[in-house]
Amino acid sequence: MIRTRTDDRVRVVTIDRPARRNALRPEDLVALRTAVADAETPVTYLHGAGDAFCAGADLDVVAGLDGGGDVDGDGGDDTTTAAAFARLGQRAAAAIADADTVVVCGVDGAARGGGVELALAADVRVATPAATFAEPGVEFGLFGTWGGTVRLPRVMREGDALDFALSGRVIDADAALRTGLVSRVVDDPRAVADEIAAGRPDALRTVKRRVRDRRDDATQETAEADAFAALVRSHGDEIAAAREE
Repeated sequence: MIRTRTDDRVRVVTIDRPARRNALRPEDLVALRTAVADAETPVTYLHGAGDAFCAGADLDVVAGLDGGGDVDGDGGDDTTTAAAFARLGQRAAAAIADADTVVVCGVDGAARGGGVELALAADVRVATPAATFAEPGVEFGLFGTWGGTVRLPRVMREGDALDFALSGRVIDADAALRTGLVSRVVDDPRAVADEIAAGRPDALRTVKRRVRDRRDDATQETAEADAFAALVRSHGDEIAAAREE
């Protein structure tokens, strides 16, 4: 179950299946994608209910999947095949990565498998001291397929990413901070979302888009200059006032 509420400039998205450590079924992935994609606030705060962030895919669902491929390739409502279920997870993660809103992920307790991959898609990952992370799929013949093999080496160094994904070992919040999996370890991750939400919404969107741009350097630099000019036009009076302070 995915719950949402809006607190001023922050949309709060809660993965709420604490009895199953917030493990995700197909309908949860669809609801999560919608909850993030529809956000109109400058910042979205993603977290889990109870004592875990997210255990990843619900293994009861995975155990019932057909090993066939996703015939139409769209990851739509056909969730009987493993490939289609994987694409649902990828689309949920892509909604987080591509949203206009800045997504802050607060990890308190366990993040496992797909939970790690959803966190990887967020713009800012913040952990509490109680957070732990693992990609345990290799222990029973699987791996992170909700964009994990794509995003993990972008976030960690490749060697750290391979060690983490191949070993299936659990790392704590301090190790996650050292490897770049999270950017801060704090008692209250939601406060980080509020801190970021204090920025100008258009500037926040622009920073996210520019940092996530994967095109060649020259194209990115042109887009960066154009975006800077647009912000100067929009905020000329505020910039002048700031100069006089």
